[in-house]
Amino acid sequence: MKRILGMGVGVVWLVIAFGAYRRASAGWEAGYADLGVWWTVVAGLLTIAALGALIGTWIHTQGNDRRPVDLH
Repeated sequence: MKRILGMGVGVVWLVIAFGAYRRASAGWEAGYADLGVWWTVVAGLLTIAALGALIGTWIHTQGNDRRPVDLH
């Protein structure tokens, strides 16, 4: 269940990031460089957060199938 929720959050953030990239593109095309720059920054941060959620969820929901290391 945790994996589904974590992956869902990551996908939602990717969708929001895609929308921010589209707004940035519209800003650039309309000649508003300031809007293009800042929406690109927002989209980049959202993408980093989404990838963090996806990768973190994947890592932290793996089964505990590792063998303990014998240090003797």
